[in-house]
Amino acid sequence: MSAARARGLDVRLLDAQALSFVGEFDAVFSNAVLHWIPDLTPVLNGVHRALRPHGRFVGEFGGHACVAAVCTALRAVAARRGVVLRLPWNFATVEDFEACLAATGFEALFVRLVPRPTFLPSGMPAWLRTFGGWVFDALSAADREAAYGETVELLRPALCDSRGRWTADYIRLRFAARRVELG
Repeated sequence: MSAARARGLDVRLLDAQALSFVGEFDAVFSNAVLHWIPDLTPVLNGVHRALRPHGRFVGEFGGHACVAAVCTALRAVAARRGVVLRLPWNFATVEDFEACLAATGFEALFVRLVPRPTFLPSGMPAWLRTFGGWVFDALSAADREAAYGETVELLRPALCDSRGRWTADYIRLRFAARRVELG
């Protein structure tokens, strides 16, 4: 944030579910955030409130079937160890997100799923620790390491090429919507 402020930008760290802006913006952009939020209604209501009439809301986030191989492998390894697994991601379908937009005062201009395989320069073990490091917290340290190792090996045939390069099976939900008046 300090780098952005040094360039004269107004930067704030806020809870996306509790936006307090009212009619301040012509456009709102969101990137890789919405799939981390279980209930999008408070976020979309806040964005609607923050926009001026006919303001635009555009963005991209993990969509239905994003990291499906990763989720399947994590669930399989957790089940073998008796761990109840609740993944934090809300990967919406096009239809569900369109309905959520409409219910919160937006006209969807487009909503689509876009496959976006993404090279992981640090590999799958680093990705798992960054985005799912808490998944096996219920296990002892030794069992946790074994569980991550097993997950990586389950994923190797699908997401690792012959040169050892890993790719995440991302599917993004891209959208553009316009604020309309409610009621």
